[in-house]
Amino acid sequence: MKIFKNVDELNRQLEMLEGKKIVFTNGVFDILHPGHIDLLEFAKSSGDYLIVGINDDDSVRRLKGTDRPLYPLEERMEILEAVMYVDFIIPFPEDTPLQLIKRLYRVDVLVKGSDYKPNEVVGRKEVEESGGKLLIFEFKNNSSTTALLEKIKK
Repeated sequence: MKIFKNVDELNRQLEMLEGKKIVFTNGVFDILHPGHIDLLEFAKSSGDYLIVGINDDDSVRRLKGTDRPLYPLEERMEILEAVMYVDFIIPFPEDTPLQLIKRLYRVDVLVKGSDYKPNEVVGRKEVEESGGKLLIFEFKNNSSTTALLEKIKK
């Protein structure tokens, strides 16, 4: 099973992965683009198992506006499930993944894109306090769903 609906089920799976490095990243993943794939590949290469936290539909609307998401949560998770770098997917209802990160059994590596500065990354403190580390992925291009949608509108 790749998609988990609740953190307790995912934690039971993570408990069986003792000695393996667990990586976490998150996002909306509304339209999967090359920047997402590069980020997911980098994140997976930073450990043994990659967990992707994905914003639920209500949190996407709060963050991106009422015309988003373009694809509902179930479809966004199905698309992510097809990406070979992704081991586990879990949705979260909050605007940030902080509560999810706090509840996860373990996160050894937290990965965010270079559109964030290290001190802006939610969950960094919690991961570092438990012995993990933050890695910032340097995007090769300026891919973003928001930019792509603006280009389509023009």
